[in-house]
Amino acid sequence: MKQIRKAVFPVAGMGTRFLPATKASPKEMLPIVDKPLIQYAVEEAVAAGVTDLIFITGRGKRAIEDHFDKAYELEAELQLAGKHKMLREVRGLLPAGVNCVYVRQGEALGLGHAVLCARHLVGDEPFAVILADDLIDAPVPALKQMTKAHARNGASIVAVQEVARAETGSYGIASTRRPTGRLARMTGIVEKPRPQEAPSTLGVVGRYILSPRIFDHLKRTKAGAGREIQLTDAISRLLAEEAVYAYRFEGRRYDCGSKLGYLEATVDYALRHEEVSRGFRAYLDRLPRAEGRRR
Repeated sequence: MKQIRKAVFPVAGMGTRFLPATKASPKEMLPIVDKPLIQYAVEEAVAAGVTDLIFITGRGKRAIEDHFDKAYELEAELQLAGKHKMLREVRGLLPAGVNCVYVRQGEALGLGHAVLCARHLVGDEPFAVILADDLIDAPVPALKQMTKAHARNGASIVAVQEVARAETGSYGIASTRRPTGRLARMTGIVEKPRPQEAPSTLGVVGRYILSPRIFDHLKRTKAGAGREIQLTDAISRLLAEEAVYAYRFEGRRYDCGSKLGYLEATVDYALRHEEVSRGFRAYLDRLPRAEGRRR
């Protein structure tokens, strides 16, 4: 089986749910404690063996390129100040042998179109897609779990989790055969169905390993839900000609595309952060008493 060497990061979205914070700064650069969302996504890809990072960008996303670029002035200042720990962190954003490529998505035509923009770079090999909005905290990084499964069967794999039926209109929803372990062969997938029409409550989250055949289907896919080219629609056509599996990953997913999910991730990650966890936990312990006094 071919190793998954390439990962596509669709980062051209406008992040309107976080305005005005995202008016001039990419939503993918929103920090969870002291690292931006996009860095967590990149670290997950690298942990899975990915060496080529393909960012599909748009207007106002230059900060992402700058983040992974070398910052000569900053490194020099940290060196002179003797801040060696910070210097190692800045220099260690990307390990040796990992490459970044940036492709501009000229029009906001949806996730499917963003993935299609990477076709000339991916070529004829399976590849990963990671959505930085979906932060997954797992003992084994979610994409690494999926690449191990892919190494066994060679098929396309889509990460899924159980969602409330009332929330199916916010997800791509998969229907499957009976699972074997964490894997189940998909029999169908539909984008954002109404609860009464959803074939299941298996919601697709932002991790995919896809056959290069997906590009042919994306090329022929017309705008669907939200007047966008949906990756879900192309996957639906793909599974009609080759196996596609749903994978129930181990770990907790935070929907950092929503304010509540972002805040939940920030609190949970802060409570484990070696620098701030003790003080932050003490602050949280004082909150009920403080709230009582306000009332």
